[in-house]
Amino acid sequence: MKLWGGRFTKETNQLVHNFNASLSFDQKFYKQDILGSIAHVTMLEKQKILTTDEKETIIGGLKSILEDIESGKLEFTAEHEDIHSFVEAHLIERVGDPGKKLHTGRSRNDQVALDMKLYTRDEIVELNDLLKELLVTIHRIMKENVDTFMPGFTHLQKAQPVTLAHHFGAYFEMFRRDRSRLRDIYDRMNYCPLGAGALAGTTYPLDRDYTASLLNFDGPTLNSMDSVSDRDYLIELLSALSTIMMHLSRFCEEIIVWNSNEYQFVDIDYSYSTGSSIMPQKKNPDIAELIRGKTGRVYGALISMLTTMKGIPLAYNKDMQEDKEFTFDAIDTVKGCISLFNGMIDTMKFKKENMETSAKNGFTNATDAADYLVNHGVPFRDAHGIIGQLVLLCIEKNISLDELSLEDYKKISPVFEEDIYDAISMKTCVEKRNTIGAPGREAMMKVLAINEKYLMES
Repeated sequence: MKLWGGRFTKETNQLVHNFNASLSFDQKFYKQDILGSIAHVTMLEKQKILTTDEKETIIGGLKSILEDIESGKLEFTAEHEDIHSFVEAHLIERVGDPGKKLHTGRSRNDQVALDMKLYTRDEIVELNDLLKELLVTIHRIMKENVDTFMPGFTHLQKAQPVTLAHHFGAYFEMFRRDRSRLRDIYDRMNYCPLGAGALAGTTYPLDRDYTASLLNFDGPTLNSMDSVSDRDYLIELLSALSTIMMHLSRFCEEIIVWNSNEYQFVDIDYSYSTGSSIMPQKKNPDIAELIRGKTGRVYGALISMLTTMKGIPLAYNKDMQEDKEFTFDAIDTVKGCISLFNGMIDTMKFKKENMETSAKNGFTNATDAADYLVNHGVPFRDAHGIIGQLVLLCIEKNISLDELSLEDYKKISPVFEEDIYDAISMKTCVEKRNTIGAPGREAMMKVLAINEKYLMES
């Protein structure tokens, strides 16, 4: 018997039932549904809508259902339309008539809105914790590589020398912002829709503030129509998840490039690599590639959610049932990707000599050579042209600026002296950049201290 079957004179077509049913996926928040019901009947008893005996009987039945689901004793079956009808049917079966009073003063509309919020809230906490674990790993790598020189890039062209700590620090900032977005979403969504009814509240004297406090919300929602039709928080979450995946994908792209034979900056651990079925020499960065690929999957969930919601009038409409499957999938995808990515970089080895050699061979110290001339009275525009000529000479000789003889330097400009070599060393190029946010050791140590404090406090 369906919860809504009273006015229907014939059974729903089986295909219609299957199309309409959501238990196959909304069973995911069985725990939230039961906890919400326990809070609801606790409030009903406080308001004298239920007796104490009825409350205790219902709560006992709900807790036994929760225990049996988690032990595997009670399994989900297809005859139930959704998680709400599944729980209520089993409750009535176990406790009899008191179970029929569970639904007093609420609708499945505010019930599913509550369940989805409770589930999303729990998942945001887990996502936040996973991001913190990733930040701890990034922070460790930064601390260990303050003096690991490497090329910095623009347009995928070697530009200026930086350090591995500085490069990883850019991603630290990205994932820190991701955590702040999750915190904002949590705070904005943390209002309880239970008691909104189908869309217009109820005539029962509910204490919605009390229900909200029992479930650790900041308060009740203030408009019953919005309460049952709001999915903004899911759109915000999917947007935040898309941004997290974009950051992971960018990082993966770099690791894939660094892992190539041409760069050889990193050695990905065997546990996060795979081989080829026909080419025995291959060690492929499959985890990084899969994370990069799964980014589009999460983007798709965001677009699906926006498209589903764009034409829905107030208040609840069945279209909103489509919010669950791709949100669940996106959350699970992102959690898995963060965990795997963290494991990959935590076990990854860095080939520091190759990184420094690449920085030298890419003329990343050319700007510093120009600055040397400027500091000796040469106008910048002239200095820029002089260094361009030196770079051309190095390319012809297949050497770096560090390897060019002082005689060759002086042929193009007599201003150069022996101290040019110290001025363009990787160590000098990096360490003299010490404004906050730059790669110099002094600046980097300040940033590491800030990051350390952030990780301890958040």
